Amino acid sequence: MNQAPPLLPRARRALCIAALPLLLSACAVQRPPAQVQAPVPAGWHAPLPHQGSVADLARWWERQNDPLLVELIAAAQDVSPGIAQARTRLAQARATRVTARAALLPGLDAQGSASRGFNESAGAVATTGQIGLQSSWEIDLFGGNAAASDAARERLAGAQAQWHEARVSVAAEAALQYSSWRHCARQLAVAESDTRSRGETARLSSESEKAGFTAPATAALATASFSEAKVRAAQQRMQCEIDLKTLVALTGLDEPALRARLAAAPPLKAPDALFTIDSLPAQTLAQRPDVYAAEREVAAASAEVGNAQAQRYPRLTLTGSIGRGQVRTGGASVTSNVWSVGPLALSLPIFDGGQRAANVDTARVRYDEAAQLYRATARKAVSEVEQALVQLASTAERSSDAQQAAAGYRQSFTATEARWRGGLASLVELEDARRAALASETALVTLERERMAAWVALYRAAGGGWDARQDVAAAGVPGL
Repeated sequence: MNQAPPLLPRARRALCIAALPLLLSACAVQRPPAQVQAPVPAGWHAPLPHQGSVADLARWWERQNDPLLVELIAAAQDVSPGIAQARTRLAQARATRVTARAALLPGLDAQGSASRGFNESAGAVATTGQIGLQSSWEIDLFGGNAAASDAARERLAGAQAQWHEARVSVAAEAALQYSSWRHCARQLAVAESDTRSRGETARLSSESEKAGFTAPATAALATASFSEAKVRAAQQRMQCEIDLKTLVALTGLDEPALRARLAAAPPLKAPDALFTIDSLPAQTLAQRPDVYAAEREVAAASAEVGNAQAQRYPRLTLTGSIGRGQVRTGGASVTSNVWSVGPLALSLPIFDGGQRAANVDTARVRYDEAAQLYRATARKAVSEVEQALVQLASTAERSSDAQQAAAGYRQSFTATEARWRGGLASLVELEDARRAALASETALVTLERERMAAWVALYRAAGGGWDARQDVAAAGVPGL
């Protein structure tokens, strides 16, 4: 029987070792889908206020001709702890992204040493010095490091969206609080006007009682009505003070200065239209930073499943070094250069008590959770937009009738007061007309406040005009 040459088995083994990375890399790690379907209706069920472009959402307050509102929103965003936390998370996500990406590249370290002592080779006391570079690289056979880098990239994108969401939330909160104070001030003006009117009625009733033309019970009714009005005005004044102090805390502005600015601000007009949104729900939801962040979390969780699976397979690392050494003794020196490539090390997991398999199961559960949260976030976004649209439609429908009611009750009160002064109407009739007029004025101001709140809610629900492609350098995070 002929025998193979003795070198052939060695050549075969060398060929198998050389081909091992290619064979291992052919085993692809399967990830769950990086994108999942979310329930998005084909169109809005609530009526749109009007058609237009979603870009009009961004910074709508700058088109309101109210410099104080612009200043308040800017001040609130500057001091907001929520925005500061979002900026910190953004910086952390960027650092994590850099770290994950670095794992895909070779590492390079410099080394140096020096010593003096007896050198056996030279047979004398010698000074020895060495410098060198050492490199190591993990060959990403199964894409574990690439998956970790993908997860970090997706979470960075999500953190950028969440930073914008924090700014939108603060802008909406500041606008809503400013509107609350302005409408509270209008309610206070209505209450104070009513108090003055009731006070005049009480004064006239008292004088009439003293002259013997009015019964004591009627005068007592007028006095009670005046006291009730003063209580109502005091309560409204307290609410306005609470709103103002809330605005101070939200913006961090000096209270006396803010009071002066608010006192000098022009009257707030109820907006008929502030901005427009896209008629397609899918396009509007694409502008929601929280929906986008939830979608990126699904992609990140998918990548983490791939990373966990890759840890169950062999790992291949390659090291190398280059250096220069010198030995000096008795005025003579010897210099030598050294270099090496390798070893090429293969690590094969055999037994870990099920730890790596459990890590894969955990990653899959987290992926399922992220997918459910994404779908829930999309449903919530649709609901919030629909609710804001319903509120806007309702306030628009009620606006004309509320204005007509307020005008009619004012006219009725004026006529009843004239009849009362002429002795043709009783004080009870006057008070009934007064209560109706006050209720209609209060309802009108409340409706205008409700409409402004609906606009702000729609601004927030539609994502504030955010665009995933926008530049996020304004976040103030170096390197973004």
